[in-house]
Amino acid sequence: MATCSFSLVIFSTMVLVLLSTSSGARYLEESILPKPEVPKLELPPLPELPKQEIPKVPELPKPEVPKVPELTKPELPKVPEFPKVPELPKVPELPKVPELPKPELPKVPEFPKVPEFPKVPDAFSTTNP
Repeated sequence: MATCSFSLVIFSTMVLVLLSTSSGARYLEESILPKPEVPKLELPPLPELPKQEIPKVPELPKPEVPKVPELTKPELPKVPEFPKVPELPKVPELPKVPELPKPELPKVPEFPKVPEFPKVPDAFSTTNP
């Protein structure tokens, strides 16, 4: 009994589509089919409608604006002058703080130099015979 998987159906369909587009099958089919002829419909001429005149609206009289009496500007009250504030006495200067001497670091005694030991030749070196 033969089985057919879904992926095989999709794959074969895609191959057919690609082959038909590359071989120009669609172009051949379209060139063989005759083009349908559409009959031209003749429309009857539209009747001309008479122009309607819009009646003129009578002009309304402009309403008169009543005259408003001019308002007088209110006088602002004078700002009273304040007496000048007497100058404040100067702040007394603080006495200068004497400068403290810079702290000195304690002297560290120097360590004696370690004598260099002579190099011992390597017993396992590859350069010696």
